[in-house]
Amino acid sequence: MRLKGRRERSGRASALTVCASAVSLIGLASIGGAVPALAAELSAPQAALYSTVSIFPPSAQRMTVCYGFVCRRREILDFKPGDRAALTKILAAGKASAAAERAAVQKAVIWFDRRMGPVIGTEKRVAKADIRAFDDKHNYDCWDTTRNTTSLLLVLQEWGLFKYHVVGDPHYRGNALVFQTPHNTAVLVDRATKVEWVVDMWPRGYSEPPDVMTVERWVTED
Repeated sequence: MRLKGRRERSGRASALTVCASAVSLIGLASIGGAVPALAAELSAPQAALYSTVSIFPPSAQRMTVCYGFVCRRREILDFKPGDRAALTKILAAGKASAAAERAAVQKAVIWFDRRMGPVIGTEKRVAKADIRAFDDKHNYDCWDTTRNTTSLLLVLQEWGLFKYHVVGDPHYRGNALVFQTPHNTAVLVDRATKVEWVVDMWPRGYSEPPDVMTVERWVTED
């Protein structure tokens, strides 16, 4: 793991791409790479989120926060006791039902946005940021938000804070035939119904609740 608080740029020669990346999560799932033992319980698509940009998966203690588009910039978030207490309190408010838990997850993502914004400058981020924003150092593209949200959800799961959901595989959409631009998102799966729910912060601006809807509906959106 990188030293605490150290910012870094990826050594990859990845261009500043729009969120409409040509690489799908289906392709990611087939990409090999050295994944630490920490990722042993991750699915292949989850593990690929990290191996494809050469970062460690999250642990109960820390996660890598990606920004700058396709994780070109990174910051380590070490969870302090106060962070864990705040997130535990947020998720505790969602124990009544699956719907309440999803609403609590929205608040947890807002907590993350506010926690990291002043640290890495993403309090200036805008909704649906891509290369056209001309401000990669203050923004997330949808690859960044998918990685970050999945990481946060995996941490919450590791802490035992989910009663009704488990973290699912990230999902991808895009159909040029109907002018639907490519996009991807983190996913939660309802334990009882097996319905998949997206947790998508990319379409929303700083400190706004992420989109939470069924994958079935999300794949039809533009």
